[in-house]
Amino acid sequence: MRRRLRLFPTMRVRSRHVLIAGVVLALSPAATGPPALAAGACTGTVVATPKAGPKIRFGITPGVQTGQLTGGPIPPRTPEVPSKQLAALAQLRPAGAPFVLRLHRLFWSDGESGIKQFLALAKRYTRHGYLVELQVRYHPTAAQAGDIPAWVKYVRQVVDKFGPNRRVVALQVTNEVNFGLSSDSSDSSYTGARDALIQGVEAAKAEARKRRFRQLTIGFNWAYRGPPQQEDSFWNYLRDNGGKRFVSSLDWVGVDAYPGTFFPPVDTPGGERDALVNAFSTFRCYAATPGIAASVPIHVEENGWPTGPGRTYDSQAQALQTMVQAVSDFRGTFNISDYRWFNLRDGDSTSTNFQTQYGLMTDEYVPKPAFGLYRQLVAQLTIRPPARQTSRTRGRGVR
Repeated sequence: MRRRLRLFPTMRVRSRHVLIAGVVLALSPAATGPPALAAGACTGTVVATPKAGPKIRFGITPGVQTGQLTGGPIPPRTPEVPSKQLAALAQLRPAGAPFVLRLHRLFWSDGESGIKQFLALAKRYTRHGYLVELQVRYHPTAAQAGDIPAWVKYVRQVVDKFGPNRRVVALQVTNEVNFGLSSDSSDSSYTGARDALIQGVEAAKAEARKRRFRQLTIGFNWAYRGPPQQEDSFWNYLRDNGGKRFVSSLDWVGVDAYPGTFFPPVDTPGGERDALVNAFSTFRCYAATPGIAASVPIHVEENGWPTGPGRTYDSQAQALQTMVQAVSDFRGTFNISDYRWFNLRDGDSTSTNFQTQYGLMTDEYVPKPAFGLYRQLVAQLTIRPPARQTSRTRGRGVR
């Protein structure tokens, strides 16, 4: 039986080109002091026109652990094997182009040991030529919850520790604070989470500027999507408690979307395209409330489709093809600069819980069909740095 988590009403999305009914496509800065949103103001039927833009910087989440919507964390059935992981990543990495590894689940509650663990991971990956971005989770202990000055001090410490590595290029501060369902997969249920997001972003950017870590960009992410009243409350809070300092601290904003899993819970093959269009347009509408301009690029921080009971390998490959192509097609429409697939390998390929099977590989590092497909799509669609000038071309036009 296919396991579905029916959390919210399914949104209807039509076609592939743009009309917005019930959704404002916010591709310009918000007006000064926008009114509070009414529930549902950014939801409805969306149609968007594909528009080209700069090509996308791709990557993947290499870690095996996945956050669970219900219950606590589920440990992987088989441990990670660094040599096999690096071999798999080398196959996905496009020649002559950047490939970003998103390291997730650095918890504040893990303290110094967590920082040391992730410093070692960052060193391992960057030594092999990868770029790294880091998810810095609020996730406090009971004693830490709500102590925002202590959290801000921790965020600054993370910046100071990771910023000297010039291949660590991004920090995502907190995780899915808009999404109030799970303390394992998101930070929203913890006391002070919204203030942790705002003040954490501001502190991270201030520290990076102070230390002149110019490569280290700062952002936060949003999960597609919570109930309309919950979303309105979240975005109005960012407007009322963040303001210009918060918005000016953002280098990018993240979107997490998993069409055909929990929201929306059902998609016909190919319907993932319209679901992503809806996710991006809904996000731009909401983001206008605190004044986040369309010039701030979107990172697709998490996007995936799991295998498991009722979910075939071929269906995963079809969904991947549809979603990656949609992101590329609409990159100019919504100003999307980055994309990360979630994730490299399964935590437990034998489980009845699809949340452990988002990988492009099984838990034994056996590639699924989607693995080779993602490699092909990345090679085809990735951004590539400009060719370096040689002594023969320097000083004259390149024909």
